[in-house]
Amino acid sequence: MKNPTASMVVIGDEILSGRTSDTNINYLARKLFKIGIELKEVRILKDCKKSIICSVNNLKKSFDYVFTCGGIGPTHDDITTESIAEAFDLKIEIHKEAKKKLKDYYSRKNKKINSAIFKMAKIPLGASLIDNNLTGAPGFQIGNVYVMAGVPKIFKEMVLNILPTLETGKPIFTKTYIFLIGEGQIASPLNEIAKEFTDLKIGSYPFLKDEEYGVNVTFSGVSFELIERAGSKLKSIVNGVK
Repeated sequence: MKNPTASMVVIGDEILSGRTSDTNINYLARKLFKIGIELKEVRILKDCKKSIICSVNNLKKSFDYVFTCGGIGPTHDDITTESIAEAFDLKIEIHKEAKKKLKDYYSRKNKKINSAIFKMAKIPLGASLIDNNLTGAPGFQIGNVYVMAGVPKIFKEMVLNILPTLETGKPIFTKTYIFLIGEGQIASPLNEIAKEFTDLKIGSYPFLKDEEYGVNVTFSGVSFELIERAGSKLKSIVNGVK
């Protein structure tokens, strides 16, 4: 049985303009990797309803899970919720529990609440809430699509809340081998290994440090024993070629 697959949609003009550096992709990828869910595709989109709808409709059919981040705040450019609702052909309404969570949070913080804040309680009809104890404003889930905040601290909180609910796969192991030679010198041996160890994912990542060329070769798979066999064989081939 294959491991579940996932995709991610990062939404926000600020990411594409370079004003904000994304950290959510890395965080989600590492968390999913540990529980055997393969993140296979990531899309970064502007705050554009058409793009969001098109991407979500495409990805929800292609992957077991779709995770989005960004665009669920109280301002005019936060259009993710309405976009997701349209993708599922659902209406949006004030969710009673979401509204209560916001009221409780703002009450505890002695902050005033207004109609803009209640925009974050508008949820597609039938969606389940994703808790956010940091600010009270929830994310939500419809089918295999999980809609979360873009602020990294809140995104992490939401991810931790949904991880126990996901169908997991076999744990994925990874190991990196460092070779102090140019990538061109390792290409042929690496091709041999790739043909033999088809159950492993093999990545080759060249680097230049102190004017010395090198390459990191990373093996990933559900069998650590297989990874070590492949790594050892690659080392013996490369040492024999030198």
